[in-house]
Order: sequence, then C-alpha cells, then structure tokens
Amino acid sequence: MPAENVATQFEGPGRLVALRNINTGNVNDTYRAVFRTTFSEEQFILQRINKRVFKEPALVMANMKRVTDHAHRLIEAEADDADRIWQLPRVIPARDGRDFAVDEQGEYWRALTLIASATSHDRVRNVEHAVEAGVVLGHFQRIISDFPVDELADTLPGFHITPLYLSQYDQVVGQKLAQARLTSSSEAKRLAKFIEARRGFASVLQDALSRGEIHLRPIHGDPKITNIMIDDFTGKGTCIVDLDTVKPGLVHYDFGDSARSSCNPAGEETLELKEVYFDLDLFEALVRGYLREARAFLSEADCNYLYDSVRLITFELGLRFFSDHLAGDVYFKTTYDGQNLNRARVQFALCESIEAREKLMRRALQSHA
Repeated sequence: MPAENVATQFEGPGRLVALRNINTGNVNDTYRAVFRTTFSEEQFILQRINKRVFKEPALVMANMKRVTDHAHRLIEAEADDADRIWQLPRVIPARDGRDFAVDEQGEYWRALTLIASATSHDRVRNVEHAVEAGVVLGHFQRIISDFPVDELADTLPGFHITPLYLSQYDQVVGQKLAQARLTSSSEAKRLAKFIEARRGFASVLQDALSRGEIHLRPIHGDPKITNIMIDDFTGKGTCIVDLDTVKPGLVHYDFGDSARSSCNPAGEETLELKEVYFDLDLFEALVRGYLREARAFLSEADCNYLYDSVRLITFELGLRFFSDHLAGDVYFKTTYDGQNLNRARVQFALCESIEAREKLMRRALQSHA
C-alpha cells in the first residue's frame, strides 16, 4: 500500500496534499504528511516501523503511547514554573482507534505530531549546545522516572547488555570467516587484544544491577545528539524524539551513549585516529545540564556509575562494530570494505581517551552532583 493511502488512515483534518520523504535515521522510513482545509494546514510525521529491528511493532507503540501520555501530563502540570515550553511528540491514533495502522503487506505504520520550529544537529556545535543536550535528556528521564517499569515491554531484549555482546563476539571469533579476517590483519589482532584487556570490565553495570545498587527504569534507549531538538527561536532544548527504543533499562545506558556521541568532535566515521579524543569541555557542559534535571531522581549509587557508563557504552559499540566486521558485515550498513573495522578503531580510541580522563571526568560529575 502506498504511503499516501496509509497517511489517510490516521486522524487528521482536511485533505492530504503532500507527502515528503525525510532521509534521516537508519531504521524507519519517515515522511512528512501535509493536510489542508479551507482555513488551516496541519503536518505530522508518518513512519513505517522496521520489523527487522522491532520484532513486535504493536508493543513498541504501546510503550511509546504509555510513556508519552505520562510525560505530557507532567509537562502540563509543571508548565507554569518551567523556563521553556517543553514538547514531546504525541501518538496520533488511526481511524480505527489503534495506535498504528497495518497495510496490505502487513507493514506497521505510525503517525506522530510534528515538533515545529526546532532543529536537530549531527554534532554538538559548542558548549551551550552540550548543556542543552544534557538538560533535555535529564528532563525526559526525570518526567518518566516514576512510570512503573513493569508496565513496559522489553522490545529490544539484550540491548546494551555488554556481557551478551561479548558472548556473541566469542561465538563469532570461532567462525572460519572471522579467523581469516583476524589472522590477515595486524589491526584486527590489535583490537582483539584491546577487547581481552577489558573483558572483566564488561559486566560492571550488570553486576551493580544484580547487587541491587542500581535499578531498572524507563529509558529512551537512543539519546544521540541527532535526537535532541533545539528551539529555533530561543536556542534552548525543547524535545527528544525517536521514541522507538523506550523500554526498561538502566538510565546509565542513556547517559553513557549521550556522552559518547556528543563529546567526540571527530565523529564515528573519521579515518584519522589522531583526531579522536573525548572533549572534557563538552562533557562538563553536558553533565552540568544533565544533572540540573536528573539529580532529582538519581541516587548516590546511580551517580557513582555514570563515569563507568560512558566508558562501557563506548567499549560496547566498538565491540559490536568489530564483531560485525569479523562476521562479514551482516548487521551495520557499510559503504566500503573495512568500514566496520574502522568504526571499531574509532570507538576503541575514544574509549582509551575516556580512560585517560577518568579522574577529570569523575571530578566533573562530583562537582555538579
């Protein structure tokens, strides 16, 4: 079924006059739908949910609807005292009352309100941007922190569970292709040694969870900088988008991934390892913004593991890239041979930079706690 036909299955005034493909994101097909009446125009985001990644789209939408309804109530209750207009996409119901529509091919689609007059960016532009990224993540985590985590489905089992990725890596290494790629490359051998030297660290968060020091909460799951919307008029953060990955997890996954993606000015695809480093100024700014909101619900134990989360998530992504390289590039999209190997090199170089800055990073976290 064409996307135009799907768009009309959702509640919206007027007639569909345009459907524009938005070439952003690596998971879902995304469109901007424009509806007009004789006196107004409304736009919303239409997305086809990728069933290869999200095996149960109905559960993804149930999570999204429950969490956003909860968040909207708190945003409205706090509106008079807020320093900005906080926003969050609303799930637009289909005309049959469901939170999604299913086309003739069995594909699942959703419609979300458009966050207008706001822009996301590929990289952190300056320290002010880093502060706002931290504020937005901390605010989102705070307003959903009291949502009952047992009412959310785990739509991505094993996501960010580093020991599981390490176990998968061990399985891949035993395969013939992996051995060939490993033995033919001195760089691959170096990365394998890097992993072995940090094997004992891989379970740091899961061990803390098992001991009851930290606890599962609702999380965003993918708080990279491209999902942070900045108000075009005020320059303040206004919203976090892409809520597919909302699920039970550790807030440390969100914080660690946000810092990892925000504080590496070189980006994930650079070919120059000497350009890869963890920017402490951006990190301090991110922490300042994040803890302004998050200290209201974080425990002392939570704060104790924030540094570890940055180091761990960076190591984890490098591990995943390297495993995929050894397996023959079967998961992450590539545009040239050896791209996943280079991506792993970048993440492991960033991990080393984080390790070298541990004392300063912990000091920044303590000063704002």
